[in-house]
Amino acid sequence: MGNKLTIKTIVAIGIGSAVFMILGRFGSIPTGIPNTNIETAYAFLALMALMYGPLAGFLIGFIGHCLKDSIFYGSPWFSWVIASAVVGLVIGLIYKKINISGGEFNKKEIIIFNITQIIANALAWFVVAPTLDIFIYAEPASKVYLQGVLGGIGNIITVAVLGTAIIKSYAKTKIPTGSLDKEL
Repeated sequence: MGNKLTIKTIVAIGIGSAVFMILGRFGSIPTGIPNTNIETAYAFLALMALMYGPLAGFLIGFIGHCLKDSIFYGSPWFSWVIASAVVGLVIGLIYKKINISGGEFNKKEIIIFNITQIIANALAWFVVAPTLDIFIYAEPASKVYLQGVLGGIGNIITVAVLGTAIIKSYAKTKIPTGSLDKEL
């Protein structure tokens, strides 16, 4: 898995992008700040990035957000599309440290995951999205940094709560690595 584009990974990117798009449209909670929502899609993105690695995480975030914006708003807002890709990429970087497909997601892995997702969301929403908003769209700094901070905090909390829960649930469905020994 990981950075290899196997058939399984390509299918996961396609399905993951579609699910991200749907969650981005129908699983969003408005914050009261224009165009800034709490997004459940990032909890799902975190799961997919941990399962398939940084390239898949990047592509699911990029394609899924691009599709969501294009279909539901008419065109992609590339500064935020790129930020979504950054979240998937950064979380995906730890997929080898956290073997959720091997049933591993306990206290140590939860801490590593949450430190990583906080860094990923802070980088994406406090830095990448607002900075690109200014450079690409000439948006006012005070507006976009407020949107980025509020959206980022919401995403950090959402991924910490919902993401941790769905990843823990997924890991529980898997047989822990090394738990089965061959009987002679």
